[in-house]
Amino acid sequence: MTNGLARRLRKTSWRAFSLYPALVAADHLRTRRRLRLRWAPLLAWGFLQYRLAGDYRTERGGGGPGMAIPPDRIVDTGIYRYTRNPMYLGHLIFLTGLAAMSRSPLAAGLLIGNIAWYDRHAREDERRLEELFGDEYRHYRDSVPRWVPRPPRSR
Repeated sequence: MTNGLARRLRKTSWRAFSLYPALVAADHLRTRRRLRLRWAPLLAWGFLQYRLAGDYRTERGGGGPGMAIPPDRIVDTGIYRYTRNPMYLGHLIFLTGLAAMSRSPLAAGLLIGNIAWYDRHAREDERRLEELFGDEYRHYRDSVPRWVPRPPRSR
């Protein structure tokens, strides 16, 4: 495996938004299942949520991309008031749309596998953020859900 491909495979955004759709498209060409285009908006929503939440976090919290360079401060405004992991959630929304639109067992398997992968990585990120920010992060963690957005609790 070339260094460039290995580097790309480590990037969650490249896998979710390039590799997985290409694999599902190849599977679709083989099986010729009818696409359910009504699910296509989930692809746009997931990608835009990932991208916009990432830009927002980098602008307000520093660091980035991802946890390769951790943030300088906790971002608890914007979409981060409602969910602690809007970028990972964007990936999962995209993959849900891909699975629903393609009706592909491969896409469904990728979604299920990635739910577990993102959950594990979110927990690892949370441990790192707690080490970096201590009580400030613990308060944020206790106030904002990991995945399913909800109205913010008063602080």
